[in-house]
Amino acid sequence: MQSNIRRTNEPSLIRNLFATGLVLACALSSATLASAQSVTPPPTPTQITPPEGEHAFLVGHAIGSQGYTCLPTATGGTSWTINSPRPEATLFSESFGQLFQIITHFASINEKPKPGEAVPLGGNATWQGFDTSRVWAKATGVLPASANEESCPNTGSIPCLLLQSVGNEKGPSGGRLLFKTDFVQRLNTNGGAAPTTSCTVGQTQLVPYTADYYFFRSDN
Repeated sequence: MQSNIRRTNEPSLIRNLFATGLVLACALSSATLASAQSVTPPPTPTQITPPEGEHAFLVGHAIGSQGYTCLPTATGGTSWTINSPRPEATLFSESFGQLFQIITHFASINEKPKPGEAVPLGGNATWQGFDTSRVWAKATGVLPASANEESCPNTGSIPCLLLQSVGNEKGPSGGRLLFKTDFVQRLNTNGGAAPTTSCTVGQTQLVPYTADYYFFRSDN
């Protein structure tokens, strides 16, 4: 009887092993793709363009949400205020017509601040690669979304940004995907703007958005 049970379970075991191998192959494909991308960002205005000597080495297509909280205004009313820096997004790269997750985007305490950088109690915008390397960054340039802007054309969406690294960290196993990142561009935003509805103080709301995030590092 035990022999029959083992034979019956063999096809299931083989399927499980095959599925595991396929997942690992996809993960390795994502890793190879992410580290070997040929990336050409669109032209951008000066205020959101990284300095000379920086080049884009990675792009992730983000699907996520921006958080807002209802706060009182000086005139006695209320308004939706962005929970800065409170984004939540998953960044994907495309391979063979399929999207693979390469980076997660969230807010966290900067564990490796650069010299002279204050560590906000509310955390910094954070990107963590599939290899668990991380970069923390703060916005240094803003471009409102407008139909006249090639890199940020969706009027009414959250603005496009240039963010500068304020900390970088290797993954626990030595992952370096984002370790050398100096700047991050948020381009081609769609959605994510503050709600226009009335609100009650303390109320929160998540607004979905998509964007393209370009990662830059120095030529040196």
